Amino acid sequence: MNTAVNLFNDFDVEMPQPQYLGCKYPILDWIFSYIPAGVQTVLDGFAGSQSFSFQSKKMGYKTYANDFMQYSAQIGLSLIENKTEILTKQDIDLLFSQNSNAKDLMQKLFTNIFFTESDCIFLDNFRANVESLPKYKKALALTIMNRALTRKTTMGHFAHLQALSYAANPERVKRNPNIAKSVKEVFLSLIDGYNSAVFDNRLNNKSFQSGILELLPALKEIDLAYFDPPYCGSHADYQSFYHVLETYTEYWQDKKFINKNNKYYPLKYSGFDKKADIEKSLSCLLDLSKDIPFLLFSYNSRSVPKIEDFVKLIKKFRNKVEVFEYVYKNSRGGKGSVKGSKEYLIRAGDV
Repeated sequence: MNTAVNLFNDFDVEMPQPQYLGCKYPILDWIFSYIPAGVQTVLDGFAGSQSFSFQSKKMGYKTYANDFMQYSAQIGLSLIENKTEILTKQDIDLLFSQNSNAKDLMQKLFTNIFFTESDCIFLDNFRANVESLPKYKKALALTIMNRALTRKTTMGHFAHLQALSYAANPERVKRNPNIAKSVKEVFLSLIDGYNSAVFDNRLNNKSFQSGILELLPALKEIDLAYFDPPYCGSHADYQSFYHVLETYTEYWQDKKFINKNNKYYPLKYSGFDKKADIEKSLSCLLDLSKDIPFLLFSYNSRSVPKIEDFVKLIKKFRNKVEVFEYVYKNSRGGKGSVKGSKEYLIRAGDV
């Protein structure tokens, strides 16, 4: 187990590869090539997998990461805000120890739906032990476990009910051996990669868990904001895809759970995932960002509103708007990244 934290001057570190719908991990170099010179502080407003924020921190920018989902914010705490705290053997022993105060949320909700009963019992016990860790170690433990849960589930999300049948299918297991392993085994296999991704870029980076429209008025001196909102009309309902992660991280005892996959209800209000809300929310986002010199938007040819209408909207708030295109050569999962679809990067400023 790697227990050495990275403090390299060139920040020669790598983020463990995420598996997340809409993740920009494969095209980060392309995105970062359009960040203007002179930028020092960057806001990632819809951080999701936190891959943009990690690259920003790695490149020496002061980085503010935000997402309204708690499981994403824990990634930000563990890899963006955290400078030195990693999981040691002592921490792992604690997490795996028997806890007489463990509750049974995962066992009640997800046994024989996404995981076996033994895995669910293990998850409930682990979650109880997480509370004994300090802030950043707790965030790192949750981040690694949540990644283990997506590794164990074919397609890496929870909007289908084939997880256990796939885990019993030799051909599926051959393609992804993790789906047949225990949650504990998958967790252990990920620890070194995440410990190695903890580093200090000598700046006070921050992770927030907030709706972006509520957060923006509280932030000052941002040089560039990167916005990668859900692509409305193209797999925008992240709460349905990752409800298991949010339930596990929040560990709700007072929520209603519905449908065959026990999704929590009511869902958190986003404002960016429904056609009835999206244009109003984008207008508000642009207005609240008027004092930020540069904006970068990731967008997609399958999104609502259409790219030309979105550019017109941005031009109501910014003097200069540039659009750059990236065409996906291979399908990566998700409607917005199928082969042939276009990824747009919109850069907006006043000069």
